[in-house]
Amino acid sequence: MKYIEVTFTMGDTALWRDLLVDSLGNEGPYESFVETPDGLKAYVQAPQYDAGWLSSTVEAFPVPLKFSVAEMEDRDWNAEWEKDHKAVLVEYEGGSVWVRAPFHPHRTDVSYELVIEPKMSFGTAHHPTTYMMLSYVAEMPMAGKRVLDMGCGTAVLAILAKMRGASRVAGIDVDEWAYRNAVENAATNGVDIDLRLGDATSIDGTYDVIIANINRNILLADMERYAAALNPGGSLLLSGFYEADEGVLTAKANTLGMVLRNKKNRDGWAAIQLVKQV
Repeated sequence: MKYIEVTFTMGDTALWRDLLVDSLGNEGPYESFVETPDGLKAYVQAPQYDAGWLSSTVEAFPVPLKFSVAEMEDRDWNAEWEKDHKAVLVEYEGGSVWVRAPFHPHRTDVSYELVIEPKMSFGTAHHPTTYMMLSYVAEMPMAGKRVLDMGCGTAVLAILAKMRGASRVAGIDVDEWAYRNAVENAATNGVDIDLRLGDATSIDGTYDVIIANINRNILLADMERYAAALNPGGSLLLSGFYEADEGVLTAKANTLGMVLRNKKNRDGWAAIQLVKQV
C-alpha cells in the first residue's frame, strides 16, 4: 500500500498542531503524524487521499497553513528510524508488558513480553492510545474469552489477549501492509490468531471482548456492528480519540445498549471500556 505524505508549516505550531491532527485524523482519513519544528507531517493511504478535501480543510483552518504533498514508496519506509526505535514498558496494576522489536534485549522481569516488528502498521505501544489499550488487555480477565481486535495494526493487542488465555482471538485490518505485519508478528510470538484483511463488514460470530483503536469517525460509523457482535455482559474497548470526544462516543454507545464502565486518559488521548447490558 502506497502512502501520501503531506507536510504542513504553520505559525504558532504548538497552539494549532493538535487541532490540525484532530481535523485530519478524526474528520479525515489520515492515520499517523510526525511533529516537526515548524509544523506537522501527516500520512494517508494513497487510495484515500483527496486533494479537494485537503484544500477545503486547509482553507477552513483558523490560521494560515502551507503544505506540500509527496508520494511515499510502497516499502517499509520506517526502516530509516528503526535504529532509533525504542522498546516500551507498559506498567499496570499488578504487572508490566515489555513491547520490543527483534533487535531489543529480552527481559525476564516483566509479566509479558511481545516482540513486534516495527513496520508501517500502527501499534508499537509508543502512542498513548496503544499504551492504554495494552493496559486494559493486561488488566481485564481474558482467560476463555472470545476476543476481536478491529483495526489490529501490528496485532499487538490481539497477541497479548491470546497470551493471557483468550480462547479465540480474531484480528481484522483494512490495510494489506498491516495484515501482513500482523501475520508475521503472531508467528514471531507463537500465538494462533485468526487474522484477515477487511473492515467491519468482515466481522463474523460473537465475542466477549471487542477492541477498536482506530479514530472517532470510524468508531462512530462501525459501533452498531460492534454492538451486534458483542455478547451480553461483554466489553467494548475503544481508543484512538481525544478526551474531548469521549462524550459523543459514550452517547452513541448508550443508544446501542452499552454503558461506560471505565475510562483512561494519557497525554490528551482517551480510552474507554463499555459494557453491553444483559
